[in-house]
Amino acid sequence: MQKTLLSLIVAALFSAQAMAAEPASCKNIRMGVVSWTDVVATSAIADVLYSGLGYHSKQTTAVQQLIFAGIRDKRLDIFLGYWKPAMDKNIAPFLAAKQVKVLDSPSLAEARATLAVPKYVADAGLNTFADIARFKDQLGAKIYGIEPGSAANTDLQKMIDANDFGLGSFKLVASGEAGMLAAVQRAVSRKEFVVFVGWTPHPMNINMDMVYLTGSNDLFGPNEGRATVSTVTAPDFAERCPNANRLLENLTFTAPQESQLMVPIMARQSPQAVAKQWLRDHPEDLQRWLAGVTAFDGQDGVAAVQASLKP
Repeated sequence: MQKTLLSLIVAALFSAQAMAAEPASCKNIRMGVVSWTDVVATSAIADVLYSGLGYHSKQTTAVQQLIFAGIRDKRLDIFLGYWKPAMDKNIAPFLAAKQVKVLDSPSLAEARATLAVPKYVADAGLNTFADIARFKDQLGAKIYGIEPGSAANTDLQKMIDANDFGLGSFKLVASGEAGMLAAVQRAVSRKEFVVFVGWTPHPMNINMDMVYLTGSNDLFGPNEGRATVSTVTAPDFAERCPNANRLLENLTFTAPQESQLMVPIMARQSPQAVAKQWLRDHPEDLQRWLAGVTAFDGQDGVAAVQASLKP
């Protein structure tokens, strides 16, 4: 009887261990988020999936340098918004010191970031970086950038300081994504000239007839600003939390997908509400993103998330 009871206890313990996907320390997922809408959108998808799987997901919004430092200091675990090459200089010291890790495959392979103009400005002859100076008066000698401290702004300011393309007398207007786009939309509504940092994925490519400038001399990276977006984690995250990391490895997007996700977020809908609706409407994405991923307690991951998405 004692042997039978002991066997049952051992079997129960073994079963509990088999069901436990990860240690308790992995239950809290601390996510850094920059205030770029594409990163907000993909981070919301991750947040909803983790929550549905039984993790406690918490997001912290900060500039990229603070996010990398947060991962280094073990205050954050993951970041879904490493734009390469735009963020290369900011992440370089953290990579060199092996304080962060970049997943092998990008989450988005078809991104792009460089200066852009409305199509009517391009039709007037402003198609390259070298053309900008010729339209100084129409542009008010301004180039609209994104948030202060970003790699894009840093590179643009260096370009201005060096008088590259004859732009030494121009001023870089630094603001967040929302502020920059508001200024661009005002200019477009008045058919005024404006040059700004544009990128894809983003609803601006849907909502505005725009043209990306060429002849940048690789200011925003090779191939006129072609880029990838990757996920960054703590160096030991995959070893500590293999199930949570597997979700990150599965979480890949296309530019059209992200642009569509961003539209309602730009219209001030809750990113989490948008993510939940996307997962309800796109079961094929849910299945793909959760392939090989279990709930935190070891149960079926797809069933757990589907249950969490019910109204």
